[in-house]
Amino acid sequence: MNALMLAVALATHATPVSLEDARARSRDNVQALTAALQASSAEQDVRASRSSLLPQVRFSAGASLNYIGPQRSYNVVPVEGGGFQQLQIDTPEVRYPFFNLGVTVSQLLYDRAVWARLEQSGAQLEALRGEATEQQDTSELEGINRFYSLFRTQATIQVLEANVRRSEQQLERARALFQAGRVGKAEELSALVNLGNDRIAVVSRQSQLATDQARLSTWLAMPGAEAVEAVDPGVLTQAPAPAPSLEQALQEARTRRPLLVALRQRLRVAELQESIANAGYLPRFSLDAGYQRTGPEPSVFFGQPARQNRVNGGLSISWDLFNGFSTQAQARRAEYQSRVAELNLQQSERELEGSVRQSLVALQAQIVSAELAEANRKAAADALVLAEERFNAGVSSTLEVRDAQLKLTQAELTLLENRINVEIARFTLMRAMGTLAPGEAK
Repeated sequence: MNALMLAVALATHATPVSLEDARARSRDNVQALTAALQASSAEQDVRASRSSLLPQVRFSAGASLNYIGPQRSYNVVPVEGGGFQQLQIDTPEVRYPFFNLGVTVSQLLYDRAVWARLEQSGAQLEALRGEATEQQDTSELEGINRFYSLFRTQATIQVLEANVRRSEQQLERARALFQAGRVGKAEELSALVNLGNDRIAVVSRQSQLATDQARLSTWLAMPGAEAVEAVDPGVLTQAPAPAPSLEQALQEARTRRPLLVALRQRLRVAELQESIANAGYLPRFSLDAGYQRTGPEPSVFFGQPARQNRVNGGLSISWDLFNGFSTQAQARRAEYQSRVAELNLQQSERELEGSVRQSLVALQAQIVSAELAEANRKAAADALVLAEERFNAGVSSTLEVRDAQLKLTQAELTLLENRINVEIARFTLMRAMGTLAPGEAK
């Protein structure tokens, strides 16, 4: 009764989660959203880089009140007959306002470094987008693993519960045969002990069920205390689909794996850093224009627009003819970083090929194992039927039935494990190929 209450408590109000729901929710979990926000932040870096190429307009206006206290000064003035003398001058205090209005416009005409930074920020954005998609794939695969872990536990409990029912039936047969005087009391007691052990096995799995529920719900950004139930994806009733060829898998990986997209853009970022560094050898041109209006009196400043105006404009060039070999050092450093990015890309391509092949071989092996497990399950089921017939005929013992029963249960659990492993291996291969989400990568 306690075991039944525990099972009911775990199943009550459980929220059903399908495989597709788990995949979709995993692509929007915290890790994936964080990577997407970083990519969105890089979009603003592109706008900031572009701003340097647009006209820069500044407006300024102000008004002030100035006070000059009493002053004494000496001026040198000529005198009759020749010579000079110092004349003392005392001026009273004075207060006067001052107004100013100005507009300046500057437009960069040419600076190779600015254009290269704009290209670089675009490449950086594409790299972060690739990394965000890569993180989405990683999160999705983790969600798939957690979904199948929960489904495996649920299905395992169902297999063990079916074994309990078989043990109950065996106990009923043993009691009936004992009452008919065809077997001894030991057969009934043995069947009773077997039933108790099978019920213990079911109860022991309940804690694992709660663990798997919590792992899946928290990964999908659901309340950790919420019970969830993995909806049967139907894989146990279907034969595994064949694995793709190695050539097809490698071709898909080279063109669609988001990691490679990101690394190629990282290489582009490094190459553009070379252009930025080499821009130090080139001149920079800009155009400046300005308008300013100042005046000490409101009547003049506001009432006589034709006065107090000043307009200026000009074309400027700047060229670092020599800066202590700083440009050369920066260009060399950028060249080395570009080479590092290229080596990383080449190594990642090699590792990707190895990962794809490894995942493909693992999938092929799991498919073969699932086929063998299915054959074993059929043989174990036939063996149990035969053992039960022999027991009912009174020519065997509960021990023989129990052995066949345990072998069938083990065969069913092995088939379950291998069939789920086929699906996990398939999704792992899809992750390596970059085909988890349709239309990924370029």
